[in-house]
Amino acid sequence: MEEKLINYGGQAVIEGVMMRGRRVCAVAMRAPDGAIVTRTEPLGKIYRSRLARLPFLRGLVLLWDALGLGLRALTLSANLQAGEDEKIEGPTLYLTLGLTFLLAIGVFFLAPAGVGWLSEHFLRWNAWWSNLLEGLIRLLFLIAYIWGIGFMPDVRRVFAYHGAEHKTINAYEAGADLTPASVARFPLAHTRCGTAFLLTLVVLSLLVFTLLGPLPLGWRLVSRVLMIPVLAGLAYEYIRWTANHIGHPLVRAMVAPSLALQSLTTRPPDEGMLEVAIRAFEEMRRAEAAEGEADG
Repeated sequence: MEEKLINYGGQAVIEGVMMRGRRVCAVAMRAPDGAIVTRTEPLGKIYRSRLARLPFLRGLVLLWDALGLGLRALTLSANLQAGEDEKIEGPTLYLTLGLTFLLAIGVFFLAPAGVGWLSEHFLRWNAWWSNLLEGLIRLLFLIAYIWGIGFMPDVRRVFAYHGAEHKTINAYEAGADLTPASVARFPLAHTRCGTAFLLTLVVLSLLVFTLLGPLPLGWRLVSRVLMIPVLAGLAYEYIRWTANHIGHPLVRAMVAPSLALQSLTTRPPDEGMLEVAIRAFEEMRRAEAAEGEADG
């Protein structure tokens, strides 16, 4: 019987890539002197708990933990590039992350909700049309934001490492050799990408918020924040289901918009970036094997 492939995941960081397995995650980064620096750490027990197997709830649990892993990897890579004297840590780090999170909620959820409410009360649109406008504005904000930051040189490099991460996982899932020349032949897009998750969440918000009907402004804003975990759980299950059935023509058509949006969040990586992504993947697999032997 053919062995079922493990659904590995990852994330691009500053001059590097983080790869996540079932038990371990590994980060590989290109240091300012050109060397590849790696770090590994075991995943929390939550990844092997009953909660991680319960539909809808597992999405919230794993996404929350994955957010923590991603932030630690991003901070590690930023500090490697900055050096000892300019490290970001402690209260400054948490304050920056907190403000960024609040700003994202304000821009992508509360501001579109406010515009929708204004259209309902001043243009006399019904709730369905105002919620539709809200959803379309949220979608446009997401696409415009991703498109806009893609012009920043530093972000373009992160997007290229994102492409290297996707190519490496695609090569592994195809059973190909993990060498830069081999990995370079594989696609930039992947069905389990975080970009696909964001697009799915935004589209689901349009459908779900429409069902809530007309609400006073205060309740409208509160509902948008409170529904984020629900939408995240639904989006996670959708991404998981489509990834497991990608061979069906209808499913391929369903994920086509998500794959197309990834053209904004990935760039073709150079050979050095592919080397970093492959090193992260190999370090993660090596640590996973060691963890398995220890458990045995």
